[in-house]
Amino acid sequence: MNLTNCCIITNDVKRLSEFYEKVLQIQAEFYGEDYAVFRVGDNMLSVFDLKAHESIAPGSAQAESNKSIILEFNVENVDEEYERLKEMNIDWVKEPTIQPWGSRSFYLRDIDGNIISFYTHIK
Repeated sequence: MNLTNCCIITNDVKRLSEFYEKVLQIQAEFYGEDYAVFRVGDNMLSVFDLKAHESIAPGSAQAESNKSIILEFNVENVDEEYERLKEMNIDWVKEPTIQPWGSRSFYLRDIDGNIISFYTHIK
């Protein structure tokens, strides 16, 4: 088994995709106006329109309401990424901190309120 994709359901695909383009420094691949994909390593992060999702699985998702999933990105230098992102108007959750499990990470929220973690393993 291989986890290949995480999909964020949103009310505004263009706006959320523009945010992730800046944060991840990766261009989104758009498939129409209601679906975008970011290729991150061997995996994908997709952004999908709530109305389009409703046509597939009515009542199964609610945009801008995530309170339990964190998207984690392993980066080469977490402190450099933190400094780069400090220039943006970011909703910060946690500044860079060394975690008990051996990584240094920071948390922020995307514009829909989803938590993102950037981390680096400490040697």
